[in-house]
Amino acid sequence: MKKEISAEIMTIGDELLYGQVVDTNSAWLGQELGKTGIRVKQITSISDNPDAICEALTQAISRVDVVLITGGLGPTKDDLTKHTLTRYFNTELQLHQPSLDDVEDIFRKYNRPMLEVNRQQAFLPASCTPVRNVLGTAPGMLFQEQDTVIVSMPGVPFEMKRMVTDTVLPFLQQHFQLPQIMHKVVQTIGIGESFLAEKIADWEDTLPPNLKLAYLPYLAGVRLRLTGFSDNQPVLEAQMQERIDALAALLPDNIFAFGEVTLEEAIGQLLKERNLTISTAESCTGGLVAHKLTSVPGSSAYFTGSVVAYSNDVKKVQLGVSSETLETHGAVSEETVKAMAQGVRRLLKTDIGISTSGIAGPDGGTPEKPVGTIWIAYADAHQTIARKINYNKTRLLNMEYTTLQVLDLVRQSLRRRVEE
Repeated sequence: MKKEISAEIMTIGDELLYGQVVDTNSAWLGQELGKTGIRVKQITSISDNPDAICEALTQAISRVDVVLITGGLGPTKDDLTKHTLTRYFNTELQLHQPSLDDVEDIFRKYNRPMLEVNRQQAFLPASCTPVRNVLGTAPGMLFQEQDTVIVSMPGVPFEMKRMVTDTVLPFLQQHFQLPQIMHKVVQTIGIGESFLAEKIADWEDTLPPNLKLAYLPYLAGVRLRLTGFSDNQPVLEAQMQERIDALAALLPDNIFAFGEVTLEEAIGQLLKERNLTISTAESCTGGLVAHKLTSVPGSSAYFTGSVVAYSNDVKKVQLGVSSETLETHGAVSEETVKAMAQGVRRLLKTDIGISTSGIAGPDGGTPEKPVGTIWIAYADAHQTIARKINYNKTRLLNMEYTTLQVLDLVRQSLRRRVEE
């Protein structure tokens, strides 16, 4: 097998360290590098300090084959990356006419005057290979040092992404002999990371050396990512699919999709395949379930509408929940949530109705029904199912967890309908 090529991603900017800007560039770069067979070994965030940048770059060059730098290439005084790299590589700035032409074209296009600081962006280190920026005024810079490729790019995400796609990745693919790499993702829900690991321990122990498993937990489940390395892609594809099939047999109740598919997308596909419609009646989730369902393109084929029944009056008038049910059992109860699911299904004339009612917090709980006590329900022409959830986290986490649980209740109910 070919030598594994490793990379380090370096992000530069005080705003990242202060938390004023979220670093989305590293996540995207990691995904794109992984697709080409380059393994990200480290991600480093650095302040706008020349000495810190130089020290971090020296360390990165000593341990990886590729260093991708984002940030610090703007026209203002706090953008220090270009000048720091010029000093680091013991070179000097010189005008790069094609870059100046690009900058002038941008200002001409928007009919804006070009300042001297903008012209200065076309001055690049003499020893670098310029990387064209077709969407902005800051060109990228590619250096080679001790068998390591270093590329500096703007921190603006859409500029960086275009630069990587058009120039950087093609260069790296030609420069290095990259191994074939393949990822397969298995989406699970309803089982925690430790329980999942125990359940598939024997399967994991028998993975061959060229296959690696990663556990990526989220609020209600775990994404499993199987990564394979080989010089023979068809053989690798068959090898990985065989292992995925074996895993699916171990987790028939917990796997809801393969690949980068969300739970709401998986449910939407099930509803379309079965030609079924759905509506929601929401109290504690405040419309979040409806938002998830309608975030999927084409959801109008199966999603009809929603009633956010936050008050008891709405539960009674719109959904037909009886006063007796509310007085006897309360809004947060099995009886009420079942009536809500049946009521919205009847009101909006859908095949399926789902509902939520609970105490999301941070207050409103009682000794009998503490914060985090939540009921969810599913109703169709054949059955009405209710489940109680106890998840005493923050208000938003309680709402998000409830949304995932009620969507999973839909998935399980649809699955049982097929099996029956």
